[in-house]
Amino acid sequence: MITVALAKGALLKDSVARFAAAGLDFAGLLEPGNRQLMVPSACGQARALLVRNADVPVYVAYGQAQLGVVGYDVIREHQLPVAQLLDLGFGGCRMSVAVKASSGYRRASDLPAHCRVASKFTGCAQAFFDALDLPVELIHLAGSVELGPITGMSEAIVDLVATGRTLEENGLIAIEDLFHSTARLVGHPLALRLDDGPLQAIVDRIALVATPRGS
Repeated sequence: MITVALAKGALLKDSVARFAAAGLDFAGLLEPGNRQLMVPSACGQARALLVRNADVPVYVAYGQAQLGVVGYDVIREHQLPVAQLLDLGFGGCRMSVAVKASSGYRRASDLPAHCRVASKFTGCAQAFFDALDLPVELIHLAGSVELGPITGMSEAIVDLVATGRTLEENGLIAIEDLFHSTARLVGHPLALRLDDGPLQAIVDRIALVATPRGS
C-alpha cells in the first residue's frame, strides 16, 4: 500500500485536491471534526498520514511514507534526503529578512556584525548570512518571531512572509528575500528506484495539474 504524508494546516486542502486529481481520494482528512491521523483513500489502495509540516520530510526520509507534500522552506531548513519531484505551485510565500521600519536598515548587509537575528529557520538564516560573510548571533524561536525586534531582543528576523500584513501591523518591513517557497511533492528515493509503476503513475497524474511558479 502506498503511504502519503500530508501536512496539517494551510497546505492540506490543496494537497488533497492534487491527490484527488491523481485518483487518490483523501477527502476524509477535510471532514469537520476529523481526528484520524491515518486515513485510507476511498479506493483502498493508499493511505494518508496527517502530520505537522516540518515532519513530512522526516516520514518520507525514513520510508514510512513513499510520497509527501511539504513547503520548500522546510526542505531547505532540514536538508533531509528526500527526492524533490514537483513544484505544486500553491502555498506561495517568501523567506525574508525583516526589521523594524524605523531602524533605517534597508538591506541585510546593512545589519551590524554580530547583531542578533531571531528565526524559526535558523539553518536557512545561517546559510544566508554565511554567504554574505556577515557574522550574526541567531536566536531560535518557535512562536511569533516578530516580537524579537519589537522587544529589542533582536535587530532582525528571518521568517516566512505571505502578504506582509503581520509585519506591517507590528511595525516591521521585509528588506531582503532569501528565496521563494511553494509546496513540493517529495518522494522516498529508494522507493522511487524500486517502483514498478504505481508511484510514478501518481507523480505523472499530479504533474498534469501542478502549476509551478519557481523557487
